[in-house]
Amino acid sequence: MKKKCCYNDCYKFVFLTILFGFSSVISAQQKAGNDFWKNVQFGGGLGLSVGSGFTNIAVAPSAIYNFNEVFAAGVGLQGSYVKVDDRDIRYKSYIYGGSLIGLVNPIEQFQLSAELEQLRINQEFTGTTLKNNFWNTALFLGAGYYTGNVTVGVRYNVLFNRDDLAYNEAVMPFVRVFF
Repeated sequence: MKKKCCYNDCYKFVFLTILFGFSSVISAQQKAGNDFWKNVQFGGGLGLSVGSGFTNIAVAPSAIYNFNEVFAAGVGLQGSYVKVDDRDIRYKSYIYGGSLIGLVNPIEQFQLSAELEQLRINQEFTGTTLKNNFWNTALFLGAGYYTGNVTVGVRYNVLFNRDDLAYNEAVMPFVRVFF
């Protein structure tokens, strides 16, 4: 007998693991004198694109921990809504997920990055019964110029597959801001 996979149980497990993991880290850092929070930076991105029959709204908060002046690592969340209402295409999509990011600053004003992203994509083609729901994993390797809290650069998805319908291209520009 084949066992059914229950995504709700997986989500509960991941949520509880993250919750207890952060609780332990916060508790340990409070005992250490709050040095942890001095090395944390928060940032992310907001996006809004509107046009004739097109809407894209995106929110992507993130946080990194600076181990020293060269290395940093962190986590991010992402959520977006896309709607296309054109004569030829009627489409909407919900995209949400998370990512792990590593940053290396080998020399002043130059930053290398690696970002592992896991997204759930729910697509619906309005007026039809066609729905496409799937997970997409991306591994971005990037390089950029940074000054202060802002990095501008380009990243490449080494796991890019045109058939996944998650991204149009493997190469993407980015702007990263942390405070």
